[in-house]
Amino acid sequence: MKRVLVPTYTASIYVGGSLSEAMRTARRFCDEEGLCVTVEPVSYVYTRGSTDGVRVGLINYPRFPTAPEAIFALAEKLTLILIEDLGQESASIVATDKTVWLSKRAADQ
Repeated sequence: MKRVLVPTYTASIYVGGSLSEAMRTARRFCDEEGLCVTVEPVSYVYTRGSTDGVRVGLINYPRFPTAPEAIFALAEKLTLILIEDLGQESASIVATDKTVWLSKRAADQ
């Protein structure tokens, strides 16, 4: 049995919106990039409200080891597409080494 060990690196995208639309976007992105991601439903609860959304996960997969910077770049690229496709104004990427919030809200510029 082959055993491959790589440094752990993960990036999770948190964005509101439809699970089925997120799956379509992720599938298209993965086909274009040669990638595999997880897509899970999540619920966001915040002051005076709540909404449904997704968590999209990327890992350093030992079969195809990738540098952390490249994994994060793919996560950021996918996040921007998800924001558009899901009709959202912002999303967060939580990685092993950093967290980034992306917003296209005029008030945040």
